[in-house]
Amino acid sequence: MPNALASETSPYLLQHQHNPVDWRPWGDEAIAQAKDADKPIFLSIGYSACHWCHVMEHESFENPAIAAVINEHFVPVKVDREERPDLDQIYMNAVQAMTGRGGWPMSVFLTPDLKPFYGGTYWPPTAQRGMPGFDQVLEAVIDAWRERRPQALEMADQLTAKIADLATVDGPTDVVLDRILIGMAGKQLEQTFDPTHGGFGGAPKFPHTMDLTVILRMWRESGRGAWLDMVRTTLERMATGGIYDQLGGGFARYSVDEQWLVPHFEKMLYDNALLAGVYVEAFAATGDAGMKRIACETLNYLVNDMTGPEGGFFSTEDADSAPPDDPEGHAEEGLYYTWKPEEIRKIIGEDEADQFCRVYNVTPIGNFEGRNVLSLPKTPAAQATLMGLDPADLERDLVTWRKKLLAAREKRPRPGLDDKVIASWNGLAIDAMARAAAVFGETKYLGAAGRAADFVLSAMRDDNGRLLHSWRAGEAKASGFLDDYAAMACGLITLYEATFDERRLEQAAQLLDVVLERFADRDGGGFFYTADDAERLIVRNKDLTDNATPGGNSLAATALVRLGKLTGVAKYLDAAHQTLTAAAPLMQRAPTAMGQMFTALDLWLGPTKEFVLLGIGPDAQQIVAELRARPVPRAVLAARIGPCQPSPLMESTFAGKSSINGEATLYVCQDHTCGEPIVGAAAIRAELKKN
Repeated sequence: MPNALASETSPYLLQHQHNPVDWRPWGDEAIAQAKDADKPIFLSIGYSACHWCHVMEHESFENPAIAAVINEHFVPVKVDREERPDLDQIYMNAVQAMTGRGGWPMSVFLTPDLKPFYGGTYWPPTAQRGMPGFDQVLEAVIDAWRERRPQALEMADQLTAKIADLATVDGPTDVVLDRILIGMAGKQLEQTFDPTHGGFGGAPKFPHTMDLTVILRMWRESGRGAWLDMVRTTLERMATGGIYDQLGGGFARYSVDEQWLVPHFEKMLYDNALLAGVYVEAFAATGDAGMKRIACETLNYLVNDMTGPEGGFFSTEDADSAPPDDPEGHAEEGLYYTWKPEEIRKIIGEDEADQFCRVYNVTPIGNFEGRNVLSLPKTPAAQATLMGLDPADLERDLVTWRKKLLAAREKRPRPGLDDKVIASWNGLAIDAMARAAAVFGETKYLGAAGRAADFVLSAMRDDNGRLLHSWRAGEAKASGFLDDYAAMACGLITLYEATFDERRLEQAAQLLDVVLERFADRDGGGFFYTADDAERLIVRNKDLTDNATPGGNSLAATALVRLGKLTGVAKYLDAAHQTLTAAAPLMQRAPTAMGQMFTALDLWLGPTKEFVLLGIGPDAQQIVAELRARPVPRAVLAARIGPCQPSPLMESTFAGKSSINGEATLYVCQDHTCGEPIVGAAAIRAELKKN
């Protein structure tokens, strides 16, 4: 008989509905039961694509003996971290304070009033590999609750006070917002940069997408070639490594080694959206066709495999899948994506397989548990030379062979799909799609961005019109968090610059107005993660640093600066300044954790060009295409080049401006003070060469 999770919509929670553990979802009922029974809550937080979450479920939560202990002595609560990132933030801070590290599955023991007193991440069912067994952990916690409760409650109070401190920002309040701060971040990133393989630090190696964006900004500002080389090296090595799906496109979460070879195979919407955006920007900066190819393949993966019929983008694909010859068998990590030489021979032939395996580093020994993650240790052109082949012929053959292998792979049992639609992650994907559509002139991506925006703004609202965080199977839930509003606002602003549909700016402004009204920290500056009328938890968190995704405050600062520069509305620029000021101590103290905030700071410091274009006809359309294809650093773009519904928001931007003699007319402004109009395509192109 299924437990109480059977009525949930989260794929992660539904995975646990048949566990013998008597799981409950987070909510008033479970909390009341803990208080009535005077039992601690065992809080388990994970997500559907998490490999070690599956391992702990199989080893412990499907174990009848362990389940019996949990059910007798605790109120077990299971949470999908993607549905409730507010809970995940709070209790992850507690686990890190207790153990010095974090991760998922996260396992935390709470008092009935929700204060943590013990926790960790994955525990094996019995002691092994130097780790205590989960059975031992349970017995120790039971004993502490029975025999040493005053000490447990004191620990809970201390931890709660500590995580409350983490939710505030301390440090000098006189930090100057200037380019020296950005330079400090650059120096630290340069110190940790891996010049051989790209990226920052050693294994495990994460993409650090927001840091790459900052370095591109620094290169545009200084022209220093070393900055561009850091970005190029990282993006090229990632694209040729196993972290990139060489057959189907898209990136895995991270690499377990420093060479980007063996990934942790889960694919997340946010990683692919953020990385696609960086590859688009790198192409715009360099004209490198390889950057464009990877951006397009990644976005095509999202359009083809991660988009619902309603238009929203799905959340994740799992790391694990079942064996092809036993679809009901126990899932294994990376099985869907890896190959043996004999499998390749059966699909593309003996001689062809020899060439393919040499190019993609496929060996009988393998590089991952006896199988092979495809990678490109040398370029196909270099391999062609070594094999005495014509590079063009080999590249043409590789395209054919990859298609055959992809078709064969698609017949394997596919990894599990978490088809939740999350507002913040959709905002990141909308931004990437709209950015690519503008730079590449690709209408497919523009359509995908528009459909996703319309879906989130229509299906993911409460009765008061407020944004909701997640949607699945026709049901939207959880009040929107700061990053939901801010990421969607960023995406809508980019969608405006790709379409000049002023309705998109109005939508962004509506979201940011809620942020200003409901999320603002009126004492310390910046914004809380939850609204002032959201569920009250033990701490109201304030996220200023980036994690796997940009922090909510940094996204808000970015959106506020962009909207303020486009519209000239002072309240948005003032709020951005307050947020940057609140974040300044952390930008000074921990610059490598503040990538997105530095992007906002770069735009706020300026000088920021405001390009305003008017005109009707092919010249205006062509100038717009050229402006979009070569984005100018620190610039915003507004245009009326055809029929439109003017928005009051843009009244100041377009006031006193018109198309001269019906020709394409560009106004170059700063702080809404404009120079003389530049008339005609030739004159505009000459002006743009100066910027």
